[in-house]
Parts: sequence; C-alpha cells; structure tokens
Amino acid sequence: MKKPAKDTSRIARSAGTVSIAVTCSRVLGLIREQVFAYLFGAGYAYDAFVVAFRIPNLLRDLFGEGALSAAFVTVFSDYEVNRSERDTLRLAGNVMVFFVIILSVFTLLGIWQAENIVRLLVQAKFELTPGKVELTRLMTVIMFPFLIMVSLSSVCMGILNTRGHFFIPSVSSAFFNMGSIIGGVSLALVLPRYGHPAIIGMAIGTLIGGMLQLVGQFPSLKRVGFRFIPNLDLADPGLRRIVRLMVPAVAGLAALQINVFINSFFASSLQEGSLSWLNYAFRLFMLPVGVFGVAISIAAHPIMARQAATGSMTDLKESYVSTLMIAFCLTVPAAAGLIILAEPIIRLIFQYGRFDAFSTVMTSQALVYYAIGLASYAAVKVTVPVFYNINNTRSPVVGSFLAVLINLLVILLLIDHLQHRALALSISCAMTANFMFLFVVLYRKLSGLPLKYLAAGFLKVLLAALVMGGWLLALDGLFGLRAAGTNIIFDMLKLALCIISGVVVYGVVLYKLNLPELQLVVERLKER
Repeated sequence: MKKPAKDTSRIARSAGTVSIAVTCSRVLGLIREQVFAYLFGAGYAYDAFVVAFRIPNLLRDLFGEGALSAAFVTVFSDYEVNRSERDTLRLAGNVMVFFVIILSVFTLLGIWQAENIVRLLVQAKFELTPGKVELTRLMTVIMFPFLIMVSLSSVCMGILNTRGHFFIPSVSSAFFNMGSIIGGVSLALVLPRYGHPAIIGMAIGTLIGGMLQLVGQFPSLKRVGFRFIPNLDLADPGLRRIVRLMVPAVAGLAALQINVFINSFFASSLQEGSLSWLNYAFRLFMLPVGVFGVAISIAAHPIMARQAATGSMTDLKESYVSTLMIAFCLTVPAAAGLIILAEPIIRLIFQYGRFDAFSTVMTSQALVYYAIGLASYAAVKVTVPVFYNINNTRSPVVGSFLAVLINLLVILLLIDHLQHRALALSISCAMTANFMFLFVVLYRKLSGLPLKYLAAGFLKVLLAALVMGGWLLALDGLFGLRAAGTNIIFDMLKLALCIISGVVVYGVVLYKLNLPELQLVVERLKER
C-alpha cells in the first residue's frame, strides 16, 4: 500500500463534517459539566447523579448507540444496495416498533428494581451517607425512559448516515445537551422552592434532552425520503439478522460495561468526590474521542459496509488502514496535549462555584491517566465495525472480556497506591489490550494488512507529537501554566496560544514528514 485508499478523501470529508457536529455537541457537553461543577461541585449530589445516570446510560450503550446502531447500519446498508426501497423502509419501521416494545419492558423493570440496582453499584461507604442511596434511586427512576428515546435516535442516525447525511445526526446530541442545560438548570432553580433537591432538575433535564435528540432528526429524515411504516414482523429476515448481530455485540459491550460497574464499585469505596473527579475527567477525555475517533468511525462505517456488501475486500482493507491512520494522526497529539495541559484545562473549564482547587488537581490527575489510552480507545471505535462488516461478531466479544480482566487486574494491583488514578489507568490499559487483540485477529481474518505502511505512518505521528510535546513543555516553563492565575482572560489567552501553536507545530512537522493521509487532506483543502 503506497498511498491512501481511494475512499480516504471521502471518509475524511465526511469525518470532517461529523467532527464539526460532534465538536458542537461536546462543547455543549462541557458547558453542561461546567453547570454541574458550578452548582454541585464534586461530592454528595453529583456523586449520586453519576451513579443514577450511569445505569440508563450503560443500557443505552448496550442497546442503543452501541450494538443496535452498528448492527442496524450493517443490515440497512445491505438493504440499500440489494433490496427495494419499500423493503428498506419496512425494515426500519419493524426495527423501531420491535425495540420500543423490548426497551419499554427493560425500562419498567429498571424502575421497579432501581434501588437494588443502585445498591449493586456502590459499596457500603456510599450507603452510609444519609439519603444518598434514596436520592440516587429517585434520579434513576426519572432517567430510565431516556433509554427508549436515545435508542430510537440511534436508528434515525443510522438511516441518515447510510444515506450520506452526517451533520444533523451527529449534532443531535447537541440538542440533548441544550435540553439538559436549559431544562435542567431552570428546574434546578425552581424545585428547591418546593422542597426538592436541585439535582433532581438536572435528572428531568436529561429526559428533555433525550426527547430533543430524537425529534431533532425528524426533519432530516423527511428530506431523505424516509417514511415510517409501522409494522411488527418477528419473522422478518432483516430484523432477525440485526438481532443475531446484536447478541454477541451486546455481550461484548456488556463486558465493557462490567468495567464501568467495577470502577464505580471501587470508586465508591474511596474518598468522597472520587466518582465526581473521574466523571469530570472522563467527560473531557471523551471530547477528542468523539470529535476524532467516533466521527471517523461514523464516517467510515457506511463506506466499509458497502464495500463488504459488494465483496470489495481489497478496498475494505485499504479503507480500514487509512481510517486507522487518520485516527492515530488526530488522537496521539490530542493525548499528548491533555497529558501536558491537564491541570490548566481543568482549572479553566471547571474551577468555579463549588468546584475548588483541590478538585482541579484530583480531576486533572485522572485526566492524565485516561489520556494514556486515548489513541487505543479511538482505534477500537474504528476497528469494531469492520468485524460487523465481515460478519464476525465473536472476536469483539472476546476482546471485550479480555479488557475486563486487564481492567480488574490493574485496579487490584494499583488502587492502594494510585487511588482514583488507578481507575483511570485501568481503562487505558484495558482499551489498549482490546485494540491489540482485535488488530491481530483482523490481520488474520483479512489475510494480512500493510503493517510496514502502518508502522511508518505511526512513527511519523509519534515523532511529530513528541516535537509538539517539547514545544508545549517549553511554553509551560515560560508561562507557568500550572500555577493558578488571577486573571481568567489572561489564563485563557495563554492556554489558547499553547494549544493553537502546538497544533501548528504538530501539523507542520507531520506534513514535512510526508504522511500520505495528511497530504491528501491538505490537497483537497487547497482544491476547495
């Protein structure tokens, strides 16, 4: 492989569109977290919210934006290529009706067993705080219907992506954040007047946001010619294929969610605030994962699904390698930047109101350890859909359970020494092991991949990131970024200068090293 795949520019262009949309969403997500930090800090109320939201959120990952989305895009792309328009629309309607029924049952069961689920997630130290479990249970009950809304939203997103529309479905999570912020804050200010905790307003705001995320895609669905044909046919081969693809995918994602349970369980035994520090850090960590890793995966998946459906395996391999290289090109320097600039970034974003300097230090430490696994996390996002495209769903399951073992092992070995930082490091180690396993398996399944091309490209990315890191460290020494400033505008300007100049240094070095994917993107920009 001497040059990027012929579809690389198309993937890069679509990924750019998705990245813009995801950036809008992630920025609003950070504003949402700023609101939490300002109003509730790191402690009692926000710890309870983190646990309560984690329960419907992990089910969303299992049945909604994870397994359902990937399986639906694979089958829907096949129908788009090989079946009639009516068959394709009937499949979408059947999938929607079927999963609304299934997820409604899960929601009712979750509401019924909310307190038992909460107690399963936390250790005794969490339960000893008066009223904390009850508050968590109440918010869990309120937020459980979010699962249905976001799962339907993921089906809508799959339809639009398959038909070449990426911006609106990707920006739909921005609608969620807007609803959460506006609705949640409004209720958080009003509810205490009636004797209810302010944090309950943020839980209700989550439901408002979920509804906006779903409804916000309806106009785009109409424009691409989608019509909802309600039907329920359990014998439909398309529905059965989606379910068959989902079963091992759910098992694999369940393994990853076991890591969430494990980390929540151990975090609840640590100093109060540990759950909050880890969650704030993880939200910031997910910004580059979403903007780069998820965006590239979303853009590449329909293209590679079509290549698999038409039997173009050589094109599939080339598209995967180029997509993976683009992911490394973007996430390796992002990881280096987060590691070096973690504390000033956290201070600038969160240190207001009840979020104090101590919370800044603790959260930035967690962010550093999360950032170690950033490139691997994005690489897994890019790699897993390829297994769906070649009808191999067993390998991601095995990789996920391997990640569970690595996660637990790292925690048991290091938690006494690193405390909450061990829980962030364990996720990074688990995702790295998962990616390495998946890559080796995929190499064998596809009868080889251009390893020399990948290695040469990765070394160029690493070298450019090291140069950028040296530049950022020099600026840190010059400006003293880790020291708390007295002027927020001046601190913002210093951090912006570091980030922008770091990006320029990295881009120039990488371009001079002749990375093909970067050169192709630059050429397309010049043409425009």
